[in-house]
Amino acid sequence: MKIVRSLAVSAAVALAVLGSAASAQDSSYVPGTVWNFSYITVEPGQFENYMDYLSKTWKKGQDYGVKEGDIVSYHVFQINNARAGEPDLMLAVETKDYLTTAQQLSVQKKFEKFMAQDTHKLDAGMGERKVMRKLSGSMELQELKLK
Repeated sequence: MKIVRSLAVSAAVALAVLGSAASAQDSSYVPGTVWNFSYITVEPGQFENYMDYLSKTWKKGQDYGVKEGDIVSYHVFQINNARAGEPDLMLAVETKDYLTTAQQLSVQKKFEKFMAQDTHKLDAGMGERKVMRKLSGSMELQELKLK
């Protein structure tokens, strides 16, 4: 009786696995990379200063992430003809996938070591950039690649 029950359970598991694999194959897309967008409103008279920061410090950190394999690509977009309330710039960072908490902490520790700054210094730097810009929002998206 135990053997029959075991075979029945095994058959049910096999059907469930095959059924989910078949339904996944029927989908017209697969999940792709993850994108994080930061909406930046630059303070009056600070555009060149903020772009200097991006081209030196921010770019250095992003290039490190690419080298480490944590970042796929990154971009700085200027919003042309922005309407009231819209940002001036959009910073986009593409990663391979979502990270677990342990992975996030590991990436953070490596980044802090690379930048020779701890969390407190990185946070203070964010506050110092307040005179140049305002983080006016953010968005996280996942690309869906069509088959």
